Amino acid sequence: MDVKEVVKAAKDYITDVFADEGISEVGLEEVEFDLVSRDWKITIGFVRGWDWAPFRSQTHPMYQHNFLASAQKERRPPRYYKVLRIDNNSGDVKSLKDRMLNDLA
Repeated sequence: MDVKEVVKAAKDYITDVFADEGISEVGLEEVEFDLVSRDWKITIGFVRGWDWAPFRSQTHPMYQHNFLASAQKERRPPRYYKVLRIDNNSGDVKSLKDRMLNDLA
């Protein structure tokens, strides 16, 4: 598989597996080819639908004159990262794991 094929396969897989969670903003984050196992490790990021609810509710008129609420409205919902291990020959997904970031900011 070439990199474009494996990235498309990873995005399609994530979109399908998490379809009932209303994910959005699905995007490529990292690509790595493991020379030992001959597998691709693809990191895909996305936002889950339920994380948008608090941000959308702040458009209510009572928040319009509240500085703190206005500042919170500018924040983005958390992004989730998943690492897929994909077989280079078959294109089969071998595993799906959480990708934890060390950045606490």
